[in-house]
Amino acid sequence: MLRLTVSPEEYLMINDNIKIIFLGGSKNNMRIMVDAPRDVHIVRSAALENSIPSPEERAKLPKYHAVPDAPEKYRSRKAKR
Repeated sequence: MLRLTVSPEEYLMINDNIKIIFLGGSKNNMRIMVDAPRDVHIVRSAALENSIPSPEERAKLPKYHAVPDAPEKYRSRKAKR
């Protein structure tokens, strides 16, 4: 898994034909735009989870969550004034 910090309007390219553009957002939400060919199947995690009726099968799906605070060694150091 790749974890990145991006600025608004930066994008990721996946192969030569899929572009994910980060449009900005707030602390809890991120707006993205996905530019992909029509034959690429794109599904939101909530829709995917809701389409599986069995709780056992739903539990097998991967879970991803944001880490609320990064460890100290990954935080930027602010200059003292």
